[in-house]
Amino acid sequence: MSVVAAKSYVEYRQETYWVAGTRISLDSIVYSFQRGLSPESIVQSFPLLTLEQVYGAIAFYLANHSEIDAYLAAEAEAFETMPQPLQTSDPLLYEKLRKAKADKGQVKT
Repeated sequence: MSVVAAKSYVEYRQETYWVAGTRISLDSIVYSFQRGLSPESIVQSFPLLTLEQVYGAIAFYLANHSEIDAYLAAEAEAFETMPQPLQTSDPLLYEKLRKAKADKGQVKT
């Protein structure tokens, strides 16, 4: 009987987590999973991935959820503090888009 080597489904490069061997970020998979999408639906959204890769990325997230959640929060905060060109070129449109994003993020009951 041969021994099967463990596979790595996520890699860390350029200060970001990626699905191994792809240009698809772990962030994309995690956010989809958190929105309730099934692995099969995620594969439909990212047809370059296999079902195995999606399950592997989700398993990685579940095994490291505290660290990955902290990483995602830091990334979101860094993005929010990044100057946006629209802020200076069209402040009214920027404010409208910011408000729409905030409204979308509110939980509806």
